[in-house]
Amino acid sequence: MALSALQRDPAGGGRFASAVPGPCRARPCALGVDEAGRGPVLGPMVYAVCYCPEDKVQELEALGVADSKTLSEAERERRFGLLEAAGDWVGWALQVLPPAHISACMQQRAKYNLNELSHDTATELIQFVLDSGVQVAQVFVDTVGPADKYEAKLRRRFPGLGVTVRPKADALFPTVSAASICAKVARDRAVLHWNFVEDLGDPDRDYGSGYPNDPKTKEWLRRNLEPVFGFPQLVRFSWGTAQALLQRDGVPVQWADEDPPEDPGAPPSVLSYFARSPPRRPPHRFFQERSLRALAGL
Repeated sequence: MALSALQRDPAGGGRFASAVPGPCRARPCALGVDEAGRGPVLGPMVYAVCYCPEDKVQELEALGVADSKTLSEAERERRFGLLEAAGDWVGWALQVLPPAHISACMQQRAKYNLNELSHDTATELIQFVLDSGVQVAQVFVDTVGPADKYEAKLRRRFPGLGVTVRPKADALFPTVSAASICAKVARDRAVLHWNFVEDLGDPDRDYGSGYPNDPKTKEWLRRNLEPVFGFPQLVRFSWGTAQALLQRDGVPVQWADEDPPEDPGAPPSVLSYFARSPPRRPPHRFFQERSLRALAGL
C-alpha cells in the first residue's frame, strides 16, 4: 500500500498515490481537494486529492465519506479502508509537507505565506493527477483564504476544467470528503510513526493534539527543547508558540565580530561553545561526535 512508504519515513515527506483506476482514464471524473494539519505546531501538513468517474459519485457518497473532523480515528481508518477496497474506480494522491519545509518556506526572505504554500501544493497535485492520465472534468476544493479569489486563480491555471471552491467543501462534496479522510489518515500515521533522528533516548510521544493552544502540546515542547539546537524536526519552528519558547528558554545568539563584555548575570551565549578557554562543561554531543573543537586562532 502506498502509505506504507510514508510510515517508513514520515519526516521525508513527498508524494504518495494509489494506482490510477482504469475507468478514470476513460470517463470524465470529479476530483476533490482538501488538507489536514494546517494549524498544528507539530507534524506535517498533508494535502490530498481523491477522484472517481462522475457517474460514480453517488457510490462514493454511499461509502460513508464525510468531513474527517466529524469522524473518530477508528472511523477514518475504516472508511479509508473502504476507499482502498474501491480502488478499481476510486483513486487518490497525497503531498506530505514536513514541518521543516513548512517553516523554511514561511521564513524565507521572499514573502511566502501558508496560504500561498497551500495553493501551490493543491495546484501541483491537480496537475499530477492530470499528468497521470485521469480524465478530470470537475474540481472541488475546500477553500484556503477568500473562495472567489482562489477559484479564479485555479480557473486561470486550469482553463479546461470546471472549478468550484467553497468554504466547508468537505461537508458539501463527496470527493472533497474523501480527500479529507485520506489527508487526515496520512497525517495521523505520519505523526504516529515519526522517526526521531535526534538523540532523545526513549522518544516521548505524549504530544497531545499537536495544536499550539493544547496544554499537553505546550508541555511536550518545553520538555523537548534543546537550548542550543532547538526542537526535534517534528516541530514547526516558525510557529509563534515554538518561537516564544526558544526566545525564553533557548541560548541567545549574538552575531558579533568580537565577544561582548562578560556579564556574570547574563544567560550563556552560544558563542561560549566556541570560547578560546576550555568550556566549563563538556561540549554538546553534536560537537563530540564530529570531533569539533573550539577555534584557537586563524
